[in-house]
Amino acid sequence: MSTVHAGPHATGNSLVHRLNPLTKLTFAVTVTVCAFAVVDYRWPLLLFCVLLLPAAICAKVLRRFLFMLATFWVPVAAVLFVVQGFFFPEAHDVIARFGPLELKSEGIDYALLTALHILALMSGFFLLLLTTHASTLMSALGERNVSPSLIYIVSAALQIVPALSRRATRILHAQQARGQVIQGLLGRARALVPLVGPLILGAFTDVGERAAAMETRGFGATRRPTSLITVPDSAVQRSARAAMMLCAVVAVTVNVWGVMR
Repeated sequence: MSTVHAGPHATGNSLVHRLNPLTKLTFAVTVTVCAFAVVDYRWPLLLFCVLLLPAAICAKVLRRFLFMLATFWVPVAAVLFVVQGFFFPEAHDVIARFGPLELKSEGIDYALLTALHILALMSGFFLLLLTTHASTLMSALGERNVSPSLIYIVSAALQIVPALSRRATRILHAQQARGQVIQGLLGRARALVPLVGPLILGAFTDVGERAAAMETRGFGATRRPTSLITVPDSAVQRSARAAMMLCAVVAVTVNVWGVMR
């Protein structure tokens, strides 16, 4: 069977786009592990500024990268600061009072550290999502004899945000075509309830349809399927992945050693 080489992953032809998907996946996992391994808010912030932000600039996806962070990370960070700032257990250093509520510095410090950890985690996988087509990642994992179940889990995780975003946009357009006013904060709040219902029901429908499609395509077959796509790889990238995995192991080892001491 003839082999068709994969073109640029997703929509772009930058150096980051051309990297093997496993290299970018390893990078995202390594950055996440290293960020969580050090209990210092400056460390995940340094990883974001030195590694993740330049990578997004190099891939020419900075605008979409920042938009995704503003959409998903900023609300999570805001909730963390409110919850931990006011309700952090065993905190005593009060820095502000709002009626019966007391804002404590220990809670703010913990919320800052947690938010920056989550920032590193989200940024790595958002970069992977923006520069890698799901089918290319599945092909790369399949070439390494990875379990089809694990491949599907990774692929579904990468596609869930874009799929929900497209479905939500179609629902909003349908509501506007039927006369629903979605302008302004009040209009968006009114459109939220009729949006959530079809969005959740549509997600359940997609699960059923995807399960049927997987069954008809022999998802549970024991023989390895033949792929029409080969994902370019190189010795340099394989060495880079090994080095990144070693960094992750070292970070975890240092963290465990510090806790035991």
